[in-house]
Amino acid sequence: MDVIAAIDGSVNTIGYGLAAIGPGIGVALVFAAYIQASARQPESAGYNRTWLVLGFALVEALALFGLVLAFAV
Repeated sequence: MDVIAAIDGSVNTIGYGLAAIGPGIGVALVFAAYIQASARQPESAGYNRTWLVLGFALVEALALFGLVLAFAV
């Protein structure tokens, strides 16, 4: 019987790919909330930008932790 497709390499990379979906959705929600808040009250865009950067950094940290753990295990 011939093997048509085989998974070679580490299964950790598949796990990281699945784990990156969560931070991807989180980044989208953070930026969507910023755009909506800036559209409702444009004068508070500068204040909201601080929270945008903080939220983005925290969500991206989760993706980086997943990447590190994919190589560590």
